[in-house]
Amino acid sequence: MRRVLILLVFAAPAFAQEQEIQRALIQRDQQSASFALQLRQSQQTDTSNHLAERHWFDNLSARQIQSVAMDTPQELRPYERLKAADERLLQFAPPEVRTPAPDRLRPLPAQMPQVVTPVGPAY
Repeated sequence: MRRVLILLVFAAPAFAQEQEIQRALIQRDQQSASFALQLRQSQQTDTSNHLAERHWFDNLSARQIQSVAMDTPQELRPYERLKAADERLLQFAPPEVRTPAPDRLRPLPAQMPQVVTPVGPAY
């Protein structure tokens, strides 16, 4: 019984420290995602939904930090970070590529060039 009590005394701080490490890793990922959001918003011309995106991101970040549980097994900690990263990636849509429309269509050539030349005799 005494050995179990001693083990618990030494193991409890280690579990709490793992939880703090996990929180710090998630916060670092959130800082990177926040920077990416600010960069993307600075390059956009439409600023109508920037504030709503920022509020959504801040609420998501706070919820993710609070959801770091102490009872999560060590093997599932990386999955917890990946899940948090996936939640943040859902808001980032791929950039729109806009190609300018041509002024006018170019006409086809009058005669198509001969691409394949015959090798043998023509029968």
